[in-house]
Amino acid sequence: MTIAICDDEKPICEQVEKLVKKQMPDCNTELFASGEALLKETNVFDIIFLDIQMDDINGIQAARMLRNKKEEALLIFITGLKEYVFEAFDVSAFHYLLKPIEEKKFAEVFAKAVSEAEKKRGLTEEPFFMKSNGKTIILNRNHILYVESQNRMVNFHTTNKCLELYSDMRDLEQQLGRNFYRCHRGYIVNMGHIAEYEKDRISLTNGETIGLSRRKYKEFVKVYMDYLKKGGALLESF
Repeated sequence: MTIAICDDEKPICEQVEKLVKKQMPDCNTELFASGEALLKETNVFDIIFLDIQMDDINGIQAARMLRNKKEEALLIFITGLKEYVFEAFDVSAFHYLLKPIEEKKFAEVFAKAVSEAEKKRGLTEEPFFMKSNGKTIILNRNHILYVESQNRMVNFHTTNKCLELYSDMRDLEQQLGRNFYRCHRGYIVNMGHIAEYEKDRISLTNGETIGLSRRKYKEFVKVYMDYLKKGGALLESF
């Protein structure tokens, strides 16, 4: 998931990035100080947070230019004035946030935007939402390599970082879905990232190796073969 944040106020850019990373730690963010800088960017974004009141090219003008370029990113406008809201919807904005930005409202809008962006990209999996210490974390299932249990914590090993959270492996085993398998008391593996396996270990596409319980080996092979027969393959890293 790649997200652009465009606001000529640096503290607002940094605040939005912090809120985004708090909910979706494994996403990529790019910050822009003007509409002009955003329009010059060649990267494709899934979600764009766009300030309306900016010098030179304002947010509404930038949005119109983006739509003329066939940019399909979800647009979430940031504004201090409610009267701009109707103009925002003229350019097919997904939503808007009023300044000062409230964290609870941001979390609600962002979660809906992530879900919609995933659907637009045609992914077979929905985003994975989980609560930890009173906050909601959003992870792309395709990015999760494996989950590791350590004492009362679990570590989500993703394609670009490790995230430590409070959770229960038994609950996660049910929540993560059919592409994941509890291969060991201490590990749940994403079968889309398996490179090879032996009787007591599984090698992953990033070069890491995790344990495979010998007593679960036969069941694992059956489950993994069924997964492959149903079209399972290496998941793309978006």
